[in-house]
Parts: sequence; structure tokens; C-alpha cells
Amino acid sequence: MNNRTIHARLLEALSDTPVVFLRGARQTGKTTLVKQLAEKTVDADGRQYISLDSATALAGALDDPTGFLQGLKKPLIIDEVQRAFALVLAIKEDVDRERHPGRYLLTGSANILALPGIADSLAGRMEVLTLYPLSQGEMAGVREDFIQALFRKDFVPEGTSPSLTRDALLEAIAAGGYPEVLARSSPRRRAAWFDSYITTLVERDVRDIANIQDISGLLRLLRLLGVRSGTLHNQAELSRSVGVPASTLGRYIPLLEALFLIWFLPAWSSNLSKRLVKSPKIHVCDSGLACHLCGADAARLADDSIMAGRLLESFVVGELLKQSSWTEHPVSLYHYRSQSGEEVDVVLEDRAGRVAAVEVKLAASVAPHDIKGLASLRDALGDRFVRGVVVYTGQEVMPVGDRILAVPIGMMFAG
Repeated sequence: MNNRTIHARLLEALSDTPVVFLRGARQTGKTTLVKQLAEKTVDADGRQYISLDSATALAGALDDPTGFLQGLKKPLIIDEVQRAFALVLAIKEDVDRERHPGRYLLTGSANILALPGIADSLAGRMEVLTLYPLSQGEMAGVREDFIQALFRKDFVPEGTSPSLTRDALLEAIAAGGYPEVLARSSPRRRAAWFDSYITTLVERDVRDIANIQDISGLLRLLRLLGVRSGTLHNQAELSRSVGVPASTLGRYIPLLEALFLIWFLPAWSSNLSKRLVKSPKIHVCDSGLACHLCGADAARLADDSIMAGRLLESFVVGELLKQSSWTEHPVSLYHYRSQSGEEVDVVLEDRAGRVAAVEVKLAASVAPHDIKGLASLRDALGDRFVRGVVVYTGQEVMPVGDRILAVPIGMMFAG
């Protein structure tokens, strides 16, 4: 069983906040994590666990939300809360009567905050944490924090960089981070899991939170997004390719985002002299799922460098997103693309306005043209630019420009 790095932040939130919402895609380990918490709780009366995947519990929550809560001991864990949105208002009323830290721990496989009125009803009462699929460090049993290293004055990674061959990297991309997928040794069995996973999401979670009639259109869109993971989002072009009206696509995209299947990496902008392209990039949240949607395994990635490079970008961006959920150096993630075509795959900006940036290359060497985007960003920002790195498949850390380094990709996952 893998230890989850976010566990410490979860305990901190429960120590001073009445309601904590742990959200994330199905099968990322939310239930396992909160059950561990229930078993190890230091509360004298324990922490009761209720799952709304139980038909009996769900019926009670839907029929009489207030009465349902009154009949349960506190502190309380409610798993899959998105199945009964009416509970949120009842929780607000209960917390306003008895405002104790850690009174409710909620989990959800859909982002209930996307629903009108839900976020406002628990404003000031709830902290939100996101559990992503396993990071590479969590798989290896180490707590990685590449983000904090990027912002240190001297980039001296702690520990040793694990050796990561090109073949091992492609295997990691194709596997992704869902715990149950990693427990399956053959690509065929992993593909079967992903097929069942998508079917379950469509038949249960989609119907729980949205009235979608054309499920086939939604599935076509999801497959297309797998092929286009890591590309600029163009809704009009997507509408034509999928064959659904733009208005319908406008409902599908937020739904897939609410289910934590896709996420948008917004365009970074500041007071730069040049005009920036504002379109976000769209990424499938798990590289293994993206590979499945593309019909690709590690062998196919080895033969298709274009697909492999694009999915490597999604893989690296996803790992940085995971690390951003627990790092001691809070950052926001963006991408950079100038009107003249200079690009940076990931821009990380901290609360002080300082910027670090990451470019991704599926290559064992770094050429001068590989750092053009990083150099452009550095020159525009001046002292605000802390560091740029090109993560690559080589083995050495090498300076390749002023405040720009080539860094082995395995260093991202070192403890």
C-alpha cells in the first residue's frame, strides 16, 4: 500500500477547519486514505465512516438530509458526497450550530464546487484538497518536491537522482498512476481496467451529476481529448471534429473537468511588452488514461516519437500538478506561448510573483533551440525569473544558459 504525501496536509486541515473536502477522480485512493484516517484517529469516540455508494445510506441522505446527519456520530466521514448534493446544506446548518474543527471529512469523485450555490454555502467553513493518481515518488516510497528545489537560491537537489532509462520512462507514461492499474502486470489487463473505468464513470457518475442523453458523443470527445492531450484548446475545432454542436460541447467539457478526467493549464501572462496567446492547454489528468484513449502502449510510444513527446509533456505537467498539492512552496501552474511562437511547457509562479519554468524534451541532449522559450521568458521577467530547466532523458545536470539548466527527468521524482 502506497503512503500518500497529502496525508499530512489532510491532518492539518482537520485540526482547524470544520469541513474538509477531499476530491479527486474515482480509483485514486480517496476511500483508502480516509479509512486509514478513521482507523488511526485519535478522537476518543472514533470517526464514523459512511459511504453513499451504499444504496441504504444514499436513500437516507436523499430522503431526509438533516435527519440523516442527526442520526450519525461526529466527527464523520462521508464518502462520495456528490451522490447527494442536498447533504451540503444540511452540513452547513449543523456546522453553524456546532463549529468544531474536523467535524466533517467529505470525499467526492466529482467536483461539487462546480455546482451553483454549493461553494457559497460552505464559504469560510470548508477547505478543499485534491487527491491525484499516484505520483512517481509515491510509487517509490519517497516524498518528492521538485517545485521547492526550483525556487531555492541554489539548485542543489536533495538525495540522488534515480536512473530512468528511456524505456522505463515510456513504461511509466503508459502505466499512469491509478493504483489498480499499477497492480496489473500486462498491458492487456490494464486496458481492460481502463475500459471498465470509463464505462463506470459514464453509467454512474455522469448520470449522477448531469442529464446527458448522447453518451456516445461524450465518449467520442473523451477519446479525441486523449489524442490531443497537451495541445491548445480550440472549442470550435473540437466541435467540428467530434460532430456535436458547440453548445453541447460547452456542457461536455466542464463535465469531464468536474470528474477530474481533464484539466486546463491556463496561459501565463504578466506585464510583458509582447502580446500573448491566451488559449489554455488541455491535458488528460492521467498519462495512462491518455495512452489508453490513444490506443498506445509503451511499445507504440517507442515507435512514435511525436506521440511520445506530447504524452511526456502531459506526464511531466501531471507530476508537477501532483507535487503542487503538497509542496511547502505554493505555486500556480501555467503554460507560456508568445505570438511569435516561443513556448514553455510549464510556468510556475509563487505568491511573491517569482517564476520558475520547465521545458520537456524526449531527448538525451539539449540543443540551443530547446531553450528559446525559457530565454524569452527570462529576458522579459528579469529578476522575477528564478530558474528555468529543461528536463530530458540524459544523466547530467548541465548549465545551458543564464539561470537555465538541463536536468535529468528522474531528478523530478527524487526524495
